[in-house]
Amino acid sequence: MRKNPKLPLFLTTAILGFCGAAFAAQSGGIVSGLSAPPVPRIRPPDEPLFASPTRLDRIGRIVAPVMINGQGPFRLVVDTGASHTTLSPELAARLGLAPKENVVLMLNGVTGAEPVPAVRLARLQAGDLIVEDVDAPIVQTSVMAGADGILGVAGLQRERITVDFQRDRITISRSHSNDNSSGMLRIQATRVAGGLLMVETRIGGVKARTVIDTGAERTLGNVVLRDQLRLRKRIGEAQEVTTVFGTTSEVSAGELLHIPTMVLGGATINQVNVVFGDFHIFKVWELDKEPTLLLGMDVLGTVRQLIIDYRRREVYVRA
Repeated sequence: MRKNPKLPLFLTTAILGFCGAAFAAQSGGIVSGLSAPPVPRIRPPDEPLFASPTRLDRIGRIVAPVMINGQGPFRLVVDTGASHTTLSPELAARLGLAPKENVVLMLNGVTGAEPVPAVRLARLQAGDLIVEDVDAPIVQTSVMAGADGILGVAGLQRERITVDFQRDRITISRSHSNDNSSGMLRIQATRVAGGLLMVETRIGGVKARTVIDTGAERTLGNVVLRDQLRLRKRIGEAQEVTTVFGTTSEVSAGELLHIPTMVLGGATINQVNVVFGDFHIFKVWELDKEPTLLLGMDVLGTVRQLIIDYRRREVYVRA
C-alpha cells in the first residue's frame, strides 16, 4: 500500500499544560465513565508496551511495533488524526538517515504550522500496512513521551486497526468480511478532510461532527460548539484555563468545560471534559465553521477493545 501523496500534512498529537491548581477533574468514558488525569511525560516501567488504557492515574495511548528500512521494530504512537508518519531525530540518526537537502515540509498541528525537515523512507511496515518511498518529517516534541515517532494512519483505505487494552495488543490488518466484531457496539463513520474518520454526535441538543483521534490525549472542541452549547445554557464558565501543546512549537489557550452527555451512534458517553479553543487544526480540516469535536484518548482509552475499520468506515467498541 502506498500513501496518497496529495494528503495535507497534519498531526493532531497534543498534550495539555494546566495553569493554576493541579487538574483532577473527571473525564468521560464510553459507558464506563472512567476518570483521566494528565498523562505522565515518561512511560512508567509497568505501563503496557502497546495498548495502554486510560486509568485513574494516566491517559492511555496506542503504540505499534514498526519496521523501517528492514530495521526495528520501533515503537511509534498510532495517530488516526495524522496524515504522515514522523520520526524523532534520534530514530532518524539510528537509521542513518539525513534530512533531504533543500526540502522542508509544512507541518500542520493542533496549535499551528511550521516547516520541518524530512527524510526518505524506502519501506515502512506495521502489520499488514506497508508504505514505500515516502517522506517522513523529523519532529522533536515532548508529545511522543519516549516513543520513536508517530505512525500516521489517516487516509488508510483497506486496513483495520484492532486495539485490545486488556491484553496489551494492537493489530493492523486488512479488513475482511469475516472479521470478528461480534458483541461489539458498531458506530458508522464517514470520511472528511485527509481521510479522517468522523462520526455524527449529539451533545446537549447540539449536533456535532466528531473526529476519531488516537493521537490526542484530550478531547478538544471548537468555539462554534462551545458557543452553541452556551446559547442553550448547557455549559457554564470554564473550570480551568489550559495551554495546549502540539507537534509544532506554537501553543494555544483553551477553556476546560464539562459538557452534557454525548451520544454517538448507539454509544452514550458521560462525564466528559472538553478543552475548547480556536485551534489551528480545525481550520486545516475546514471544520471551523460548524460544531466539531476531536475525540481523544481520555475517552477512547476507557474501553476494553477498540476497532477502527477504514474499508467499512466503521468504529467498534467493547465497553
